Amino acid sequence: MTARKSAEVIIDGKVYTLSGYEEEEYLQKVAAYINHKISELAQMEGYRRFTPDTRATLIELNIADEYFKAKERIEQLEADVESKEKEIYDLKHDLIASQLKVEELEKKLKVPKKN
Repeated sequence: MTARKSAEVIIDGKVYTLSGYEEEEYLQKVAAYINHKISELAQMEGYRRFTPDTRATLIELNIADEYFKAKERIEQLEADVESKEKEIYDLKHDLIASQLKVEELEKKLKVPKKN
């Protein structure tokens, strides 16, 4: 089993120690993503006037929104892959059936050679 790791990250100007099984690089990436979301929302007019709880909720809602949209996109892509795999299977089946017909016709067309 992988050992737990810790990393100090800065989120919204505050230092947090994150702990888990992920590499520090990943934890820094997560913190950078959250900082980016905070920065995006901070550009909204009146964002700074919201209470810290309201700002946190807005960030959470935005992240949840992105999560569910990404999850939906993944499900759609998985359905597309499944559909394409079925189509490929059907095409392979048709190809094999056609090859068997060709072989059968070739056998019927072969005329014995006269000496």
